[in-house]
Amino acid sequence: MTESEAHQKKKLNPLVRLAFDLGPLAVFFIGYTFGDFFVATAIFMVSLFASMALSYALTRHLPIMSIVSGIIVAVFGGLTLFLHDETFFRMKPTIIYALFGSLLLGGLILGKPLIAAVLGEAVDLTEEGWKILSLRWGVFFFVLAAMNEVVRLGFPDYWVQFKVFGATALTIGFAMLQAPVMMKYERKKDEND
Repeated sequence: MTESEAHQKKKLNPLVRLAFDLGPLAVFFIGYTFGDFFVATAIFMVSLFASMALSYALTRHLPIMSIVSGIIVAVFGGLTLFLHDETFFRMKPTIIYALFGSLLLGGLILGKPLIAAVLGEAVDLTEEGWKILSLRWGVFFFVLAAMNEVVRLGFPDYWVQFKVFGATALTIGFAMLQAPVMMKYERKKDEND
């Protein structure tokens, strides 16, 4: 692949990307509403991997976060179905959030803001901007991990609603709150060299 081909990776329309990200959650909620937790887990897994396959077919690449999430879903969803125990699937978000938080904060400590690898195609920020976003998102993922555990252990009857609606709304809201930082630290055209 030449350098120009690498820069011309196909990008999905943001609304299509959002549908790929939120579609499996919607399918999970519908499966849970009209079936049970195990039916919802099974169809979530199928819809997630179908979404990943379709995304790959359209763009010829998968984001690293999607790959990591897919592996964790396969393991914990598989354990949930095989052992018929909801605990594994309910712990999955905690593990994913803690892993992402650790990677972002660990990269920051090592002087390599890893969030640039995730968002670098969408926006070009200064080093300071990447550091700020890494810190904020790292802390945010740990807060989500803690919230998942509080709801999982303290309010298990509401965990599905929290996962589908609460965590999703918090993530979208938090992402929107990062717009001023991204605008402030966006690299100008003449800085790109």
